[in-house]
Amino acid sequence: MIIAAAVALSLLLVWLVTGEAILLVVTAAGLIGLGGFLFVAARLQRPVDASGDTSPPDWSVAYSAIELDRAAVAISDRAGRLLCANGRFNLWFEGLQAPPDIGLSESDRELLLKAGRSAWRDGRASVDAISKRAITYRVDVQRTGAADEYLLWRFAQVESISTEALAIDLVAGKVGRALAQAGVMAVTVGPEGRVRSSNAAFALRAAGSETANIANRDCAALLRMDEKGTVYFAREGRHASPIRLLHVPLSADGPDGAAILLALDDDGRAAQDGAGHMHVEQLLSNLPLGLALVDRDGRFLFANDAFLRVAGVHDGKLPSYPGDLVVAEDKAAVSDTIRRYAGGQSMSGDIAVRLIDQPDEAIALSIAGLRGLGNAAVLLGLKDNSEEVKLKRQVAQATKMQAVGQLAGGVAHDFNNILTAIIGYCDLMLLRHPPGDSDYDDIQQIKNNSNRAASLTRQLLAFSRQQTLRPQILQLPDVVAEVSHLLKRLLGEGVQLEVNHSRGIGAVRADPGQLEQVIINLGVNARDAMPNGGTLRIETKPVSPADVRAMRSEILPIGEYALLSVSDTGTGIPRDHIGKIFEPFFTTKEVGKGTGLGLSTVYGIVKQSGGFIFADSEVGKGTRFDVYLPTHVGDVSAGEAKAEPVKETPEEEMWGNANILLVEDEDMVRAVAERALVRQGYTVETARDGEEGLQHFADGKRYDLIISDVVMPNMDGPSMARKLRADYGDVRILFMSGYAEEQLRQSINLDNVHFLPKPFSVQQIAEAVKNALKN
Repeated sequence: MIIAAAVALSLLLVWLVTGEAILLVVTAAGLIGLGGFLFVAARLQRPVDASGDTSPPDWSVAYSAIELDRAAVAISDRAGRLLCANGRFNLWFEGLQAPPDIGLSESDRELLLKAGRSAWRDGRASVDAISKRAITYRVDVQRTGAADEYLLWRFAQVESISTEALAIDLVAGKVGRALAQAGVMAVTVGPEGRVRSSNAAFALRAAGSETANIANRDCAALLRMDEKGTVYFAREGRHASPIRLLHVPLSADGPDGAAILLALDDDGRAAQDGAGHMHVEQLLSNLPLGLALVDRDGRFLFANDAFLRVAGVHDGKLPSYPGDLVVAEDKAAVSDTIRRYAGGQSMSGDIAVRLIDQPDEAIALSIAGLRGLGNAAVLLGLKDNSEEVKLKRQVAQATKMQAVGQLAGGVAHDFNNILTAIIGYCDLMLLRHPPGDSDYDDIQQIKNNSNRAASLTRQLLAFSRQQTLRPQILQLPDVVAEVSHLLKRLLGEGVQLEVNHSRGIGAVRADPGQLEQVIINLGVNARDAMPNGGTLRIETKPVSPADVRAMRSEILPIGEYALLSVSDTGTGIPRDHIGKIFEPFFTTKEVGKGTGLGLSTVYGIVKQSGGFIFADSEVGKGTRFDVYLPTHVGDVSAGEAKAEPVKETPEEEMWGNANILLVEDEDMVRAVAERALVRQGYTVETARDGEEGLQHFADGKRYDLIISDVVMPNMDGPSMARKLRADYGDVRILFMSGYAEEQLRQSINLDNVHFLPKPFSVQQIAEAVKNALKN
């Protein structure tokens, strides 16, 4: 605008001064050219934005894309914030929180946390099954974005495929087109009688065009029936050709449920020469559903490949009767049902049967009566639900192992209280009965047996993953070398030990003592499986992420592992026992030769160490156990360095004169602990629970140390400790419990507390009190 104004003013001055028109035109042209040059130069000198497009992402586009998915989809960032989610995610997991905070159980939430961390590290991860409101979901997580700054979460319901939905897609898709080329008209009808889908042949006859859209139209209105029961297409009028309809039910809701209708031209010869029957067999052969035809006498006429596969007929030789496919107890039910459906009115239903190849799994056999198809009188259907059954077994096994682990941990905790009292009283009696006394050996024997019982409780806690571990950074070959000398003595002369180590094995983080226990337990089990001698092989080698991908394991996450493999040449484990070997108290050994806790202990130690264990066995050839431990990343911290051996405190240094409050709900544990501490010179007062302990402080009493059980009725130990520290300052606290220290510290959530595991001896509680009073 400024340039234009300047040009106009200049022209006005020229006209006023000269009055010449030619000079005015020349001046105008020059000024206009100069103005254009200045405008272009200004545009060229404008600075360019080097940062590019900094506008925020258009989440409406992402929302529109994920809204098309039939699964629940959400997008979160590295801060764990929910950025975008489709409608199904909001419907299934209300609250609009980013995974894993979507209202799941603690175990399922932990699975999502691990999957998220794996996806940030590896690019993708998955969880086979999580549950919410009795619905099971499969979760796939993928790192995405231009800078890999987002996580894409996809939750798909794990459910059986709808037969009705599958049939609709088949009739409207390639199968329907193949049937139309063969002259077979097909239509799917909903339970309300309306058309769901049809192929081109049916649409042409029913509506006059192969591309006609007859969806949601009343199927009965497209057909008509005369007084003789002959069926015609209504559009074709009086000169219509008769057709024969084959009604294939898709559910067990009876003849009025959803179904496929197959229409065949009836030229009067189908019942005589079997031409219609051949058309139906061609149709059934193309369907992926397991279907078979049976005559009125109950004999097989035809079965497609899907039916043979599900029924376990691997050689293609179909038996004469359907009852020959099921176990003896179900033969009569199958025969009676087929006979009933072969006569009378057309109907359908399902019965539960057990196949000979799968006697432990009940599956549904669909049976529907057929009419107007010559010899064929009954249609049988079997669905291949092997993947669904496999997933259910995995979920059931994981649930069972978790429940048994919780039970084992509870039993071990209560048993530890009893053992604490027994061991403590034995120690007190040994103080009055020195060596040489007539009762000394008997008391010592009781104490030794109590210690053996304590080792059993530690094994139970190991299985339930509630034992206290002292992890260190280790090399698997070093651990194997440490335990090999002891293992050779345990194996005996008849078993040869072979040890092989590969190069490049990464370090692992585990408790060395517990890892040695794993090797010893596996070695002893292998020895017992080789009564006539054999070879025990122990191998260690690295496992890369590429190796894990090649394994195609649904359980082992992709990552770096150190593999410990223990194999033998023994009798092997039967296939029906392989899934139970890690359960506590399950053993195949003779009575008195095993507790059934060896492999359950191994399982618990490996799982608590963050690893995985797999067993593979063949009867008569041997067994191999593979233990995968994740390699440690990072430097060894000061707290994880190899611990120095603990020196026993001399007896004269165990004495003290402090005031102690002992809080314990078990009378026998409280009594033995009180006597042990009084003997050491301490002044001890007792309380039965946390509320009674607080009452002592309310009465004006003060103590140098509080010794408290963790789990108690009314008020537990941690609640009492938090209340005391809030009201009376930093009180010294020593917790004692039969549960694992790591597990309890997460719930205690208190600083500067000491821990004494049960069962303990008089010497051990005295040392623990002395150490607690020093700090």
